[in-house]
Amino acid sequence: MRKITPFLWYDGNAEEAMNFYISVFKNSKVVNVRRYGKTGPGKEGTVMTGTFQIEGQEFFVLNGGPQYKFTPAFRFS
Repeated sequence: MRKITPFLWYDGNAEEAMNFYISVFKNSKVVNVRRYGKTGPGKEGTVMTGTFQIEGQEFFVLNGGPQYKFTPAFRFS
């Protein structure tokens, strides 16, 4: 069976969002974090991408900038 990984786009607060989700849901954890370096394009040390899991379901976050606005309008049944 194929796996679906939700991709959540943020404008600078991806790390905050990951930490919120893992604080709310049991059996959750941050799996991987990649940070911007000196060459950017984001501020050095801030999260570029990250993955976290809730009950084994993986989620991907990106601090991609203001081009697309985050919307909570998604559902998995």
